[in-house]
Parts: sequence; structure tokens; C-alpha cells
Amino acid sequence: MQALALAITLVGMVLGAFLLTALRVWWFAPLASNWGNLDKLIIISLVLCGGAFIAINLFVAYTIYAHNSHRGRKAFFFVDNPRLEWRLIWLTAIGIVLLLAPGLYFYAQVITPPQKPYVIEVLTQQWLWSYRYPGKDGVLGPADIKNYSPANPFGVNTEAQTSQDDVPALGGPLYLPLGQPVLLRMRSNDVLHSFFVPEFRMKMDVVPGMVTQMWFTPTRTGEFQVICAELCGVGHSTMIGKVVVVEPKEFERWLEERPTIAQTLQSTGNAQR
Repeated sequence: MQALALAITLVGMVLGAFLLTALRVWWFAPLASNWGNLDKLIIISLVLCGGAFIAINLFVAYTIYAHNSHRGRKAFFFVDNPRLEWRLIWLTAIGIVLLLAPGLYFYAQVITPPQKPYVIEVLTQQWLWSYRYPGKDGVLGPADIKNYSPANPFGVNTEAQTSQDDVPALGGPLYLPLGQPVLLRMRSNDVLHSFFVPEFRMKMDVVPGMVTQMWFTPTRTGEFQVICAELCGVGHSTMIGKVVVVEPKEFERWLEERPTIAQTLQSTGNAQR
């Protein structure tokens, strides 16, 4: 009875997992970027790993039920089975290739941004997301953590001409134009963070002392949530932000209405006098 109960439990576990997946009880957030291929990659992994999960557990359930102990019955012992072992080795190797090959193909696309993306700087700190846009010259001015001050959180080089017209957005939100490839260059002012927007299918760690980057193309207007996917301190759960994807003309209007770095520093200096 114990063997039968355990076998039924394993079959029920497999059936429950299959139904939860087939009915999409927990599934992807609605796609809002060009990275639908990553969904395909996850589905390939899910099918391969799910197939192995089902096969192994059903085999274990059958073995428990069909070969449970009976009085007078002895187990058969053999040292090895080279034929079976080689079959398992080849089957495992094929499974690994099927998992890795699509991943390497898609990863090559992820790390290769288009030639002329719209570049935005992302600055993280406990527990805030901030952004810096290029001004009318289309170039982000140089910045360095050594230039950091409360009045200059991005650490921009205020003497550089290309920095004067940059547009900061302290605390966000991150406004993006629809259909425009966007390259986010990310820095941290303190500890390790991770920029994650589920609808964009992109996540990248933001590491102190270095610049990391990720790119995508927004394909749907609306508001989306930025989540910090790395434990960054006691306020980690509150480190959320907002992404707003709008039509290109609306984005241009929003950008023109924002004060530039030069205007921000000037107003801060006047306030301190």
C-alpha cells in the first residue's frame, strides 16, 4: 500500500505541474519589446526540462509500483551496464546541446546593439532609479563618480560642452519613444543593483565601478514597472520605478519641457546662496 500511495503521489505531482503549465496559471507578462525570441528560448527549455521531469518521475512511479518488495523475492544486482550508460551519456549530451545552442544564438543578439540606438544613462542608488538623456546635440556628456555631489548626482563633467544640454530625470520615470531602439548604459553610486522590466524581457546587473548595458526596442505604449532584481539593502523591496512608453512626438515634447543639466546646476547654485 505504501508503494502504491507513493506512486500515485508522484503521478499526481506530474499531472498537477503539467496542468499548471498548460493552463498558464503563472505565465509571462504581456510582451512590450522586441525580445519575443527570449520567450521562445524559455519555452524550448521548458519543453526539454519538462519532458525530462515527466519521464523520470513516471518511470520512478512505475518502478516503485511494479517492483515493490514481496516475500521470497530478491533484488537482482549487476555491477554495470555499459550500453545503458552510453545511451544515457548521448541522451544527456543531446539535451545539453539543444539547451545551449539557442541560448548562445539569442545571447549574441542581446549583447549586440544596433548601430544607432538612442542612448540613455541609468543611475542607481539606494533606493532610487534616475536617468540622463542626451540633449539637442544627441551626445551624453562625460561623467565620473569622482565628480559626484548632492547637486551633481550623475557626476557629469560640468566643464564639458556636451554635458550642458543633457537632461536629467532624478527618480524617474523613464520615458521612452515607441519603436526606437534604446541602449541603457547603467552605473551605480553605491551597491549592486539589477534593472529589470518583465514586459521588456530584459534584466541586467548594475555593478559599482563599471558600466553595464542592455538594449531593446519598445513595441507597445503604456506604463511598466522597473524592479530591482538584486538584494540591495533593507529598502530593496521599495526600489521600484516606472517606465512610460509614448509616441515619438510626445516623447520629444516631454524632453523639451525638462530642464537641462546646466539649468539644474544653476538653479541649485542660486538656491544655496
